[in-house]
Amino acid sequence: MTAPEAASTEDQWVDDHAGPVVRPYAMTRGRTKPVRGRFDLISLVLATRASASPEVGVGPEHVAIVGLCQRALSVAEVAAHLNLPLGTIRVLLGDLLERHLVEVREPRPATAPPDESVFEAVINGLRAL
Repeated sequence: MTAPEAASTEDQWVDDHAGPVVRPYAMTRGRTKPVRGRFDLISLVLATRASASPEVGVGPEHVAIVGLCQRALSVAEVAAHLNLPLGTIRVLLGDLLERHLVEVREPRPATAPPDESVFEAVINGLRAL
């Protein structure tokens, strides 16, 4: 392949505004959903080990996430640090969660839902009207 042919092939796979087109798809092996976990934007991710050893199914992005998450970071922060789409990060985090290389703390609701007695009181009040 000549240099102009290589350049034209490169142009097919890179969009000036969006960046690499195939790379996130290749990183996740075409998967769009994580194998485990929900991963809200503000979920906190913390590595369970100091580093991830290279093994089958663990790519450089997985290793980078484990390295970043030595202190708790939100899912959004991980995506920003690695400059990767959120969907790709969620799939990669699912892989790491499956291998017990990270733990994820989901956000707690701001308030607990009311118990049944509150609903009963409202219904009884409405009936009294």
